Amino acid sequence: PTPSSLLVQPGQSLTITCQVSGYSLTDSGYGTGWIRQREGKLLDWIFYIWYDGNTYQNDALKNKFSMSRDTSTQTVTITGQHLQPEDTAVYYCARLCLFFNLILTICATTQECCF
Repeated sequence: PTPSSLLVQPGQSLTITCQVSGYSLTDSGYGTGWIRQREGKLLDWIFYIWYDGNTYQNDALKNKFSMSRDTSTQTVTITGQHLQPEDTAVYYCARLCLFFNLILTICATTQECCF
């Protein structure tokens, strides 16, 4: 589907849901999470959750964003609270592989690994 634009007033909350396809949220070796791209900035990992339920959260954003998943519907949801203009970004739902730290430099161009 085509990405949509959402306008949120400062201080408001936002919830985005992503339904994955082509793999299961519980497939061994994979995780699913959210990243964002702010204009002129590097990508920010916000949160991800591994197939086994283990999670990672960006410490700098942990008071702003929360994430949940529903394996029955194959969806992951991110909620941002008290959003500010600096949170303006393109938000991506992303798949990652277990060893992504070792191959981060090629991850973005390898369909098997990410996105």
